[in-house]
Amino acid sequence: MTETQKPSFDGLGIFPDLLTHLSKIGFHNPTPIQEKAIPIGTTGEDLIGIAQTGTGKTLAFSIPMMQQISINKGQGLVLLPTRELALQVEETLQKLSKPFGLRTAVLIGGAAMSLQIRALRNKPHVIVATPGRLLDHMEQKIIGLQNIKVLVLDEADRMLDMGFEPQIKKILAAVPKERQTMLFSATMPEKISQIAEKYMKKPLRIEMARQGTANENVEQEFFMVGKGDKLRLLDKVLSDYKGSVLVFSRTKHGAKKITHCIEKMGHTVAEIHSNKSLNQRKMALSGFKSGKTRVLVATDIASRGIDVTNIELVINFDLPDQAEDYVHRIGRTGRAGRTGKAISFATPDQKRDLQIIERLIRTKINVSPLPELPAHRAAPVYEPEREERRGSFQRGGRGGYSGGSSRGGSSRGSGGSYGTSRGGNSYGKSKEKVFQYKDVKREGGTTGATPTDKPRTAPKPFDRKRQGGGQGYQGHNPRPMHKA
Repeated sequence: MTETQKPSFDGLGIFPDLLTHLSKIGFHNPTPIQEKAIPIGTTGEDLIGIAQTGTGKTLAFSIPMMQQISINKGQGLVLLPTRELALQVEETLQKLSKPFGLRTAVLIGGAAMSLQIRALRNKPHVIVATPGRLLDHMEQKIIGLQNIKVLVLDEADRMLDMGFEPQIKKILAAVPKERQTMLFSATMPEKISQIAEKYMKKPLRIEMARQGTANENVEQEFFMVGKGDKLRLLDKVLSDYKGSVLVFSRTKHGAKKITHCIEKMGHTVAEIHSNKSLNQRKMALSGFKSGKTRVLVATDIASRGIDVTNIELVINFDLPDQAEDYVHRIGRTGRAGRTGKAISFATPDQKRDLQIIERLIRTKINVSPLPELPAHRAAPVYEPEREERRGSFQRGGRGGYSGGSSRGGSSRGSGGSYGTSRGGNSYGKSKEKVFQYKDVKREGGTTGATPTDKPRTAPKPFDRKRQGGGQGYQGHNPRPMHKA
């Protein structure tokens, strides 16, 4: 019996020097989304990729974008929903393009505009931005998008969930019609289909899994537990699993309380949510990645930039407001071919929520009996928040499910008792194009700086000393997903 041959980046249309660099930095075998998307993207065709988080989407659009802007002498623009995800993509781009002199600028909310203006004046080849902050620069005439050759919309469904549809449409109206657009999303609701139909040119669609499909490498388990016993169950689970753990809370206030109690249980823990500064969130994530911090407590929005391959366990301390967010959450483990586990805590009045999740993912989830719970090791510092009974998921949002009531009422519903408690077309040979940026002309407006800047007719070669522009920026604090 012959061993199944693993896929290779050879024959995907990647420039030889970039192909060599991929191997040097540890990329040897493409993921399914990379194997299918890269051959399409490198030809300059529009592309829609439906894939879950953790499937390698960043490389799937970064390689085609880098090659296209090398050929077409323009800029690339990547739009993403959150500051963390923007920084993560910018980090990958810098790693991928280090030998080639590609410069990036990150435009995310919270930092002084002057720092971002300086980065834009450094003639970036790729701009990575959240919609709100990019629109701020556009409205102040700091940036023009007339030289964008490649546009990427990453996690498009999430951007719409967070209320960025008006900003996205204004940005789409400002970029040239003659461009390549690549859209990636975990789901394909009607609003995304409408945007694709209006703003994309006969896009080829790649769907790696049916919408709502959970990662097959993740074992899922539910516990029905009273609010008052959630912390004791958390204590038990953390004791049974020795690897890194990501714990989800529905609210930032809940995340703070859970973090405090986990610390009292004797575990190293950090938290990321909108009340934390960008530097605090970067430090928390860095500690978690390095293994210095074992447990990371996060909210849904803050977690979008978490790209850690060795998370052993995801714990849903609270069920999410939208059933599709359950798929996003558990997709944080079982990445890069590894196996993982997801454990969810549901209160007895959330049985219907479990049924809705099961219908979405078309999988029966095991509900396990409660184990013997330990005595409280976390001092009951916090009193339980007063709650109304949280309603079951309702259809809404991106064709999924939304919380059963408005933000004011049961949005605290399961927060509970904290205190007491995508082969595409293949190529026979790699292209003989030498991959570099030093021959790219910087024509007027390709700078991303003000439209009044004069075009440079005798540009200097690109040099690596001018890379950067993405460090030290503070994040965009997007509007909440919850809608009344």
